[in-house]
Amino acid sequence: MVWGCMSVCGMVSLHIWKGTINAERYIQVLEQHMLLSRRRLFQGRPCIFQHDNARPHTASITTSWLRRRIWVLKWPACSPDLTPIENIWCIIKRKMRQRRPKTVEQLEACIRQEWDNISIPKLEQLATINNLINS
Repeated sequence: MVWGCMSVCGMVSLHIWKGTINAERYIQVLEQHMLLSRRRLFQGRPCIFQHDNARPHTASITTSWLRRRIWVLKWPACSPDLTPIENIWCIIKRKMRQRRPKTVEQLEACIRQEWDNISIPKLEQLATINNLINS
């Protein structure tokens, strides 16, 4: 599993782990990575957190935890993945098909390299496209 956080202000390091995720583990990822990312990217300025409607994201324990820490964009159930981060994942998946890593370690290294190669102008472009689609 891979978790990443992005905004037009930049991207932060990825968190990669083996196995699946449940609400408790998702909250741990948010505590350890999202809160630090928010501080780094926004430096105290207001921001909106967006994620999809995966079960760990919508579990009552998760929504309660988030409600006390950050404003979350409401996202309709069964909606298409029109978030900027989904475009980032598509870019990375395309790069993985081109690079063809042979081991899990190579895959992880390639994902991290491609994540780090995504530029601020690309983030701005994806956010602009997303705003046009969702307006």
